[in-house]
This record gives sequence, C-alpha cells and structure tokens, in this order.
Amino acid sequence: MKITHIETFIVDCYRTNWVFVEVHTDEGIVGVGEGSIEYREPTVCQAINELSRILVGADPFAIEGLHRLMQRDSYWWSGPILSTAISAIDLALWDIKGKALGVPVYQLLGGKVRDRINVYANSWFFGARTKEEFAEKAVATVAQGFKGLKWDPFGQAYLTLSTAELNASIANVAAVRVAVGPDIDLMVEGHGRFNAMTAIQVGRALADFNIRWFEEPTVPLRSSVLADVRKSIPVPVAAGERSYSRFDCADLLDCGAVDVLQPDICHVSGLLEMKRIAALADAALIPIAPHNANGPICHAAGLHFAASCNNFLVLETFVIDVPWRRDISTEGWRFEDGCFVVPETPGLGVELRKEAFAKHPYKVHDLRHYTGKLTDIRPPDSCRWF
Repeated sequence: MKITHIETFIVDCYRTNWVFVEVHTDEGIVGVGEGSIEYREPTVCQAINELSRILVGADPFAIEGLHRLMQRDSYWWSGPILSTAISAIDLALWDIKGKALGVPVYQLLGGKVRDRINVYANSWFFGARTKEEFAEKAVATVAQGFKGLKWDPFGQAYLTLSTAELNASIANVAAVRVAVGPDIDLMVEGHGRFNAMTAIQVGRALADFNIRWFEEPTVPLRSSVLADVRKSIPVPVAAGERSYSRFDCADLLDCGAVDVLQPDICHVSGLLEMKRIAALADAALIPIAPHNANGPICHAAGLHFAASCNNFLVLETFVIDVPWRRDISTEGWRFEDGCFVVPETPGLGVELRKEAFAKHPYKVHDLRHYTGKLTDIRPPDSCRWF
C-alpha cells in the first residue's frame, strides 16, 4: 500500500475553524485526521501540503519512520504549526492502518485498559455572565450526568487581578461549588493568564473549594516559573495543552511543574507522540488528562488513546457544539453515566461528510479570552452533539 495524495479542508465552527485531512492510498483506503489550531488554520494546511512531498509514495503503515522524517526533515522538529500538521497526518495514518487490519485504533496502541472513558464538561457555561447564571448552568450540566466541570471565571484579566476582580472570580467559584455540592469535580481554567504573583494569590484563594486542579495558571512555556507557583499553592496544577512534543512535556515533568499533564493530541504530533508522553508521565507517576477542545476526529482519537493509556485520568469534552457538527461527520458516541463508551469500529471510527463542508466555509475569528466575550464560546442555537 502507498500514499497517493493528501487533501486538506477548513470548516468554520463559530469560535475558530476545524482543519481536516484525508490521506488517500492506492488500495482505496482513506484515512481521516484533524489538525485544528486556533486562528492559524490556513497556515497549518500549508504545512500539511509541504509535508506531503515526503509522504506521497510512502507506506502508510510505517508510522514511526514517517514521524521521524516529518520531524527531522523539517529542521525545526516542533512548534505549534509543524506539530499540528504532523498530528493531522498521524491520525490519518492510524486510521488507515486500523481500517486495513479491521481493528479499532486502540488495539494498535496496545489494547484496552478500560471500556469507558471518564470525561468532564467544558462549554457548559456558554452565555453566562453572573455567578448566579454560572451556578444555574452548572446544576443543569450535572443533571445530564457529568461529574466534572471546567471553566474560566477570570473575565478579561491578563497578568494581574485587582482585589475586586479576585474577589469576584472567587465568588463565582464559590457559587458553582455551593450549587453542585461537594462531590462534583471542579477544574478552574487560567488560560495562561497570570504572572507568578497573581497565580499564587489565586491558587491560595481557591484552596477552600476542593478543586480538582488549577489549569495553566501562568503564561505558557515557562516551566520553571510554573514549578515555583506549584510549590507555593495548596491546589493541584495542570498544564500541557501548549506543549508541542515529548520534549516540551518532559520539561514540565523534569521541573516538577504539574500534578496533571494535559497534552493535546491535535498539537503534539498525534497518537504516537501521545504514547511517548504518557510513558514519560507514567514514570513520574503523573496522570494524563488530555486537552480536547477540537473537532470530531480529535475527539475520536482521544477516546482511543484514553482506552489504551495506563495513566489516563479524564478526558475533556464540550457538552454543546455548533448544530452543524452532526452534519460534517459520522460520529455518534454513546454517553453513559458520565463516560463515553470505547468505539469498536475499525480505524478511528468516524468519517467525514465532505458534502456539508461548503455550507460552513472558513471564517476569520479573533481570540475572545481577554475581551470580556469568553463565555460566548458557542452560538445561541448550539446543541448537544452526542
């Protein structure tokens, strides 16, 4: 079997755009992948097109060797654009191999450790402005079966918080905790907002609410600073979504910067690199909770990874999405008692419906995190997609 050509597609998804790839073979098997990267979607498509020069004519089963070529021959090895492009191709290669062998991808990754994938909810808060609205939406989400909630209560803040802003943010967390009770996991998202002093102030203020973790409390890519913050606060620290390879993740682990590691399958060069990262974390007794804020192909890959990962903890999922998510792919996962059931279909278990793409062409979107529009994460007609 040989790779014959590679196609890329960009599909609007309201807050950003999804990037999909199809890797075609001379035996008619087509693998699907995803390389969605916030606000740089055409750039990653161009990177995928450039990588195709060393992929066309290659054996798609040779995933390890092709990884080596894509990293080594790029000269740069890593970075968000290259690693996301490699991720898209990597997922498609695993999909081809699973389809050709008639097995789900998790079987190729070592087989199942678990039958159900524990997940926590993101996007549940869309449209909320006041602490009362956050509390109300939290209760409604828990009623759907979710046992964990993540959100960012910090408004427009960047680097610092005034005393009033800190008090308002902590009051938001307190309202959600009171509303859902003591047994629901709460994850507080920092989005890499704060300098070290502010991160420490926030982390100490969160101690009263028994949170599962404080995520990305400091500006990213400063592992030693994050390690200092972790040592100074009484709540667990999670990070890793803006790490782009096993080397970046190794820095977080070596510095003692995290209690929970959060690599993103869509940004670290795919499933092969995720397995390497999981092994590094396992040796340090650190659990893996993959960041998973992308589209249907990455979600499928996350389920297969989680099924086969010894030190997996929990998978992020968005409880609602744009209404056309159901139109652009065949995903249809079973959600039961706060978990997704592991898929058994050969390959990744999801196909693209390209005929629907033209209705949702690429759109330019801007970052919302520091504009006061953070909770406008989905449009008003959003709905549950699973």
